[in-house]
Amino acid sequence: MMASPPTSVLRRALLYVPASSQKMLQKSLTLASDNITYDLEDSVTTQQKPAARSALKAHLSKLPQRPASVSELAVRINAMSTSHAEQDLRTLAALPNVDAIVIPKVNSARDLHLATDIIRHVSPSRPSPLKIIALIESARAVMDIRDICSASAHLDGLVFAAEDFALDMSLTRTPSLSEFHYARSAVATAARAFELTSAIDLVCTSFRGEEGVRRLEEECRNGRGMGFNGKQCIHPSQVEVVQRIFGPDGDEVEWAVRVVVADEKAERAGRGAWTLDGKMIDAPVSGKARTVVAKAERCGFDVAALREKWKDQEPE
Repeated sequence: MMASPPTSVLRRALLYVPASSQKMLQKSLTLASDNITYDLEDSVTTQQKPAARSALKAHLSKLPQRPASVSELAVRINAMSTSHAEQDLRTLAALPNVDAIVIPKVNSARDLHLATDIIRHVSPSRPSPLKIIALIESARAVMDIRDICSASAHLDGLVFAAEDFALDMSLTRTPSLSEFHYARSAVATAARAFELTSAIDLVCTSFRGEEGVRRLEEECRNGRGMGFNGKQCIHPSQVEVVQRIFGPDGDEVEWAVRVVVADEKAERAGRGAWTLDGKMIDAPVSGKARTVVAKAERCGFDVAALREKWKDQEPE
C-alpha cells in the first residue's frame, strides 16, 4: 500500500494530466510537482470517459508507491451534476493511493454533501480521510462560497477556474485579469477564513517561449499578491515557475528566521514589541515570520542552518 502523504500538503503547483492518454499516465510518474491531478473532466470526451476511468484505476492500482517527486496524487472527476460523477467516485475514491478528489463546477453546498456521502460510503476504512478540492467556476458559486466552505469536513482547498467563470459571466479574459478581481479575491479570502490548506489560482494559458514564461511569472506574482498560495498548471514546463514564485525566496526566509530567533528572546524577556533593523516587530509581524519559516521548511530550506547562523540575533 502506498504510504499516506503528510496531512497538509503544500500545493504550490497543481498539475493536470489527461487521464485519457496512456502515454501521459506513464509520463506523470517522471514529473516533479507538489500535486498531480489526473483529469477525467475537460480533457476526456464523453465517449472516452468509461475507458479513461478504467485506465486510470488500473494505473493507480499498480503503483507500488507515490513517486518521490510528487507530494499528492489527485483525480479531477466529472461535475456532480453529471451522470459520470458517482461512478468516478465509486471507482476511484477507495483507492489508497488517491490522496484527493478535485470536484469541478461546485455550485452549491449540495454538490459537496453528495460527494462526501459517496466518499464515506465507498471508503469507510481509509487510513486518512480523502481530501476534497473544490473548483469555483460560476457566479452562483462565488455568492454561495461561505456555504460551500462549510459543507464538508473533507474540504481542503478551493480553486478558481477562470475560463468557465468567464463563460458564465459572459466576460472576455484580458491580460490584466482585472475582470476576475472580485471573484478571485472572494475565493482567496474564503479559503483563508475557513482555514483551508489551499487557495489555487487560475490557469495561465501561455506557456511557450519567453513571452509565455513572462506572462506566467506575472500571473503568479499577481495571484500571490491576492492571497493565493498556488496555481493550476496545464503543462509540466509551468511547474518550476509556479513553485518558485509561490515559495518563499532566500532573503525572505533569512529575514523570517532572524525575526523568529529574536522574538523568542524578546518573549522570554517579556517584551511584546521590539525593533529589528530599525523597524518595529509586533505580534502580527512575528506571526508572519513564523508562517514563512514553517513554509520554508516544507519547501526544503535548511532552516536549522539559518537558525544556527543567526543564533546571536537580539531584539533591538
